[in-house]
Amino acid sequence: MAVTALSLPEMIILRKVFLMIIISQERRVMLILKIKWQRLIDNENRTCPRCGNTETELDYAFKKLREALKPLGIEVVIEKKEIGLDEFKNDPLMSNQIFINNRPLEDWLGARIGQSQCCDVCGDSECRTVEVGNQVYETIPAALIIRAGLIAAAEILPVERPLSDKFLIFKTKELT
Repeated sequence: MAVTALSLPEMIILRKVFLMIIISQERRVMLILKIKWQRLIDNENRTCPRCGNTETELDYAFKKLREALKPLGIEVVIEKKEIGLDEFKNDPLMSNQIFINNRPLEDWLGARIGQSQCCDVCGDSECRTVEVGNQVYETIPAALIIRAGLIAAAEILPVERPLSDKFLIFKTKELT
């Protein structure tokens, strides 16, 4: 699975996250980063391989985000929602969808959604895919979930005071 390198805006966001570690050590208020994932579960409690593999990736991403964000005072919580067959038939693109702080994963990543033929429990439905750059994902990889989670975490961290140059991780060069 190919995941692209971080862009300059993502590096700036990550810089903010790292800088906020220092500030958050002074604060003990717990912030919440909520990850919600919904997928089809049929009457026999089965799901398709695409959703099953995404769940494995999601569990790994949740663990890594929880470890990384705890020092910042951010609690990562996860909600797994089951979609029944009737709901799924009305809108197959609802399945295998991830929200982070109530925004779709693709919004955080500047990604697009698509659809492709699924199998198994989904029947002949065209199920959700996520497209980042030139790569289309049927199973959403942990790396994308982690990236979106870090971007979302940077947005919920308040900037409480100016940061001095001694805390700079990345220095930027002024273009002339």
